[in-house]
Order: sequence, then C-alpha cells, then structure tokens
Amino acid sequence: MSHLTNVRVAVIATNNFEDSELTKPVEAVKEHGATVTILSTEAGTIEGKNGTSVAVDATTAEADPAEFDALILPGGTGNADKIRMDADAVAFVKKHVEAGKPVGVICHGGWILADADVLRGRTLTSYPSLKTDLRNAGATWVDEEVHVDNGLVSSRTPGDLPAFNAKIVEEFAEGTH
Repeated sequence: MSHLTNVRVAVIATNNFEDSELTKPVEAVKEHGATVTILSTEAGTIEGKNGTSVAVDATTAEADPAEFDALILPGGTGNADKIRMDADAVAFVKKHVEAGKPVGVICHGGWILADADVLRGRTLTSYPSLKTDLRNAGATWVDEEVHVDNGLVSSRTPGDLPAFNAKIVEEFAEGTH
C-alpha cells in the first residue's frame, strides 16, 4: 500500500464537474494520507452536475504550482470546457507538468492539457470525443481503462475510477518521494 503522507494534491475544477470523478479520486488520495486543495476559477463553492457541492480552497489565480506535488483534473464536459479557458488554470497545469510532477486526468479533464501545450510525445486516454483534440495537441491517444505515461495517469469515464484511483495513488507516491 502506498503512503501519501506529506503529499500535497491540487484538484482543478469548476461548476458542472463529473461528481464521482472529483469525489472518488479525492477520497482515494486522502485515504492514503494526502492533503487535498480544491482550486477553481472563483472562490466559494462549486457544484457538480449531479449536485455535489465542494468548497473551493483557493483560486487558480492565487495558487502556486510549486506548492503542490500532484494534480487531479476531473472531467465533466462543462467543467473541462470552462476551466481550459481560465488562463491561470492553464498556466498552473503547464508549470506543474513541465516540472515533471504527476497528474491524474479523467474523461474530459484532458482538454486543459491540450491548451497547456504539454502533450507532445505523451500517450493518454480520455473520453472518446477528445481523441482528435488530444492527437492534434501532439499526443498518442489510446482506448484503455487506465494508461500511465511517466506520471501522467489517464482514464476514460466514471466506470474506470477503481483502476484510475489505484494508479494515481501509486504514481503520486512514486512521483513525490
């Protein structure tokens, strides 16, 4: 079993996130001792498309990627489309990935990786509708339950969450110790 004590995990999301794709990975890393910070475009509370309310700990504008060891990017079409238009969120993701820190991304969450221009030479999976966008950003797209590429853990849908959560715990432990 991996231990994530002293590992600081950022989650970047906004309204209309896919509820389970935020809550289940957060539960998984917290169970292993990680500290989780929810980042969003605005302070206050964000709400998932199925009604889960989550308190925002900091805005993407005030967050420093250097303060975090790992990153989770949940899906939800509306969430992923809005968050990729936030210049601060895109800059955060770019700095985090370029620093070689691990990332867990599921479903539509991969859109922001395309906007951050960090996919050249990487292999990942996503919700199938993102395949062309991710390939155009330089990635190799695969249709797999979970795919790991040098600390980049990706999955397709909520049905993949058990495998996704196990792999992010493993990769976050490896990438931060």
